[in-house]
Amino acid sequence: MYQFLKSKVLEALSSVIPIVIIVLVLNFTIVPMPWYSILLFLIGSIFLIFGMGLFTLGADIAMIPMGERVGAQLTKSRNLIFLILISLLFGMMITIAEPDLQVLATQVPSIPNMTLILSVAIGVGCFLVLALLRILFQISLVKLLVIFYVIVFILAYISPTRFLAVAFDSGGVTTGPITVPFIMALGLGVASVRGDKNSQEDSFGLISLCSIGPILAVLFLGLFFGISSEDYVVETQHTVKTVKEILFLFLNKFPHHFIEVAIALSPVVIFFLIFQKFYLKLPKHYIRKIYVGIMYTYIGLVCFLTGVNAGFMPIGNYIGNKIAQLYYNWILVPIGIIIGMFVVIAEPAVHVLTKQVEEITGGNITKKAILISLSCGVGISIGLAMIRVLTNVPIWYFLIPGYGIAILLSHFVPKIFTAIAFDSGGVASGPMTATFLLPLAMGACQALNREIMTNAFGIVAMVAMTPLVTIQILGLIYTIGEKRRNLQTTIKTHKEEDNDIIEF
Repeated sequence: MYQFLKSKVLEALSSVIPIVIIVLVLNFTIVPMPWYSILLFLIGSIFLIFGMGLFTLGADIAMIPMGERVGAQLTKSRNLIFLILISLLFGMMITIAEPDLQVLATQVPSIPNMTLILSVAIGVGCFLVLALLRILFQISLVKLLVIFYVIVFILAYISPTRFLAVAFDSGGVTTGPITVPFIMALGLGVASVRGDKNSQEDSFGLISLCSIGPILAVLFLGLFFGISSEDYVVETQHTVKTVKEILFLFLNKFPHHFIEVAIALSPVVIFFLIFQKFYLKLPKHYIRKIYVGIMYTYIGLVCFLTGVNAGFMPIGNYIGNKIAQLYYNWILVPIGIIIGMFVVIAEPAVHVLTKQVEEITGGNITKKAILISLSCGVGISIGLAMIRVLTNVPIWYFLIPGYGIAILLSHFVPKIFTAIAFDSGGVASGPMTATFLLPLAMGACQALNREIMTNAFGIVAMVAMTPLVTIQILGLIYTIGEKRRNLQTTIKTHKEEDNDIIEF
């Protein structure tokens, strides 16, 4: 177990070190920072590294097997009503448990937190049911995506403008570190029972569909609630002056995240235990292993969220604010691109996705290729988000062309790349985006006197959109390469046959 944990921590270290280097370079060049801010950031980075290592180990041991077992049992029951009801309940419970959604709900004014959370949860639950039925009945993912995104943009057109960014952001935050392992494993469990040659490919696409539900739910809320920019109040960060105050800040964060993560995980664990007692009936040694994995996941998420919130969020806001005040503030765009390229690699859910993609495709689609494509996509999205902050360009001008290109590409690449691309958009917009990149945009908006609701919000939506294009471009390159290899093989075969005829 120690070796597994060591490898996970080293993997997390390699992901976080580039971000640390970028922040330190900015500190010694264009954005000098107080010593205590840098120390907070470095301590936060240590928590983040160990948190990511423990979380990914816990996901491997417990979260993914739990989802697979539940998914397989739902399908084996042969009871469609049972599958629909349990999936709906399951989707709602894990969504309410998602910490990222709790954070977003507190940021949106005028709508009661629980109203927003329950609306989003119902959206995810309904679309999780739809996603599982799609696997069972082999319905085309592309057709469903086209139909529902057309509905999304029609509803977005008639909803208040200020709801647009929040709606698309809600679609991103609901696919976070708790939701993604379960949803992906659930799809694998359902697909494994089906057992035909296309079942593994169809197991992807659940996250992409589950991301649409919250967008529709929040846009629907926009017809009944109004958001005023005056309602939004930016929280001021605590200033610490001594090492003792820094340590106390982290110690004060721990109890909050212990409770937050316990509340987040408990519904999912309780649901699994009930399911285990009445349906799964797994052996005791397997359940003990699940318990150990849950503890790893719990401690890992507590460390991760403590590090991110205490160290990453304040530094992101500070960097965005100071760069926007420079007379050459256009540099915010290339800096945003560089930060975005490395921040996505630090997302826990991204590592869960890339690992499952590599396993299911037998190594044909490598983890490295997915990570490079995601990095490029998220880097571009953060660059575009910074352009929005600097120029006050409406988010419409980016979302419509982006999704249009993504849907167009889906007709020219293998189905599995489309499913992985839309899933990647969901997992890329996780806690690191909400707690580092969103504060970066908010800090810049404050310095430029821009509306935070229409300019800073929407960055999660941008991060969720661009991977849809870059991953499918990877699929296009893969398809062209495959055709060339097949052509070369055919030509070689014909030459060998001709040589045999000549010799004869």
